[in-house]
Amino acid sequence: MSKVLEPIVTSIFDLFKIGPGPSSSHTIGPMAAAYNFQKSLQSISDKKLQRANAIEVHLFGSLSATGRGHGTDRAVTAGLLGWEPETCDSKALSGLLSGDKDVYAVRAKGVSISFSRKNIYFEKSKLKSSFANTLIIKLVSGRKVIFEKEYYSIGGGFIKCKGQSKDKSPEPVYAYSNMAGLKETLSKSGISIKDLALANEKAITLKDENDIDKKLDKIILAMEASVKSGIHTEGVLPGPIGLSRKASLLYKRAHSFGDAPDRFLTYLNAYALAASEENAAGSRVVTAPTSGSCGVIPAILYLLKYHFHISGDLLREGLLVAAVIGFIAKHNASISGAEVGCQGEIGVASSMAAGMLAYINGYNIGIIENAAEIALEHHLGLTCDPVGGYVQIPCIERNAVAAVEAYNAYLLASAGDPSKQKLKFDQVVSAMRDTGRHMSVNYKETSKGGLAKCVTCC
Repeated sequence: MSKVLEPIVTSIFDLFKIGPGPSSSHTIGPMAAAYNFQKSLQSISDKKLQRANAIEVHLFGSLSATGRGHGTDRAVTAGLLGWEPETCDSKALSGLLSGDKDVYAVRAKGVSISFSRKNIYFEKSKLKSSFANTLIIKLVSGRKVIFEKEYYSIGGGFIKCKGQSKDKSPEPVYAYSNMAGLKETLSKSGISIKDLALANEKAITLKDENDIDKKLDKIILAMEASVKSGIHTEGVLPGPIGLSRKASLLYKRAHSFGDAPDRFLTYLNAYALAASEENAAGSRVVTAPTSGSCGVIPAILYLLKYHFHISGDLLREGLLVAAVIGFIAKHNASISGAEVGCQGEIGVASSMAAGMLAYINGYNIGIIENAAEIALEHHLGLTCDPVGGYVQIPCIERNAVAAVEAYNAYLLASAGDPSKQKLKFDQVVSAMRDTGRHMSVNYKETSKGGLAKCVTCC
């Protein structure tokens, strides 16, 4: 077996994270960074803390360009208050900074430090960094910086901290870094893809299978809840666009279709819109692999559970397989719209869903790869150009289109011969990475080009 360089050691529950919408990179990531900063204040001496009179948050790149529309200001405020993405109240989060004069107390070791909207800076200058989304948080006394940390939000709610030593990663039982390595490992070991994913998750997180199953069930229930809430909610989404929800209307229309051929697709579209509309409203969703693409996999899972009556055990296994596909895309390219455009978010989500469908329908790794490859291939070059910086246009409908494309990619793959497939998944991931590198920054979550420039919010 060939040597594997930098094997994938990501946990399933780092890829699938529960948190508030509307953006994993702009909401969940910055909240996690601010929470980390607040906890880091415990390491500061009492004398220094007592001299501090403010905390400053400086946002760069896409966080600055579209941070207001994505709620980044509220997210960092919540993190500094000690709120965490998975457990925070999304309604309470939406109420933060609702008044221009709102002032909050950030507490550390008995010291209270004031924080308000005026302490958040949307920087226009460029910061020399290898990451598109950077935030610097400072503890200050007058003009003097007492303590400072620099964070990078790298997509899907993942964050990195400058200067932080990389912990020695646990060794996976079955090492692989791309699809070719995965297939080689499966062939040599004779293990199934879901068992490989499960064995690696146990090794990486030191959790037993029962705990992993419980957490997977929690993820599935959260996905299901976002769909259920969305198909039963009407009205206008927050923000200046004034976009009306459509999921409820489509769901009702599907009910009225009887045995009409369009019924299946209408349901699938309704489910994808539902979760994505909940995300746009700032409600609780699951990154899959990001918040902006949170409607694709939940829509497919909801369809499989309530229309095809797939068992909970098989749904869990399908989610494991979807995670493996997402791992490979993230490890070898990116899942961040600010880094590679929406091909890395919605394209990867569609790819994960297509592979999951192939697995649940009993196909082998060859067909699983082909389904994932077809779905990702036809999202190559997809830009991230949200109107007004809000995860609404084109993001919501894009989730529905991607869910349908995932199902179609699975159908195309299931009718083909893997040995005759001309493109490999690794090749398409590489193409996505290179396309993202050459894509203009105007089309990478900055609202400076494409639909964001051609459409006004009024």
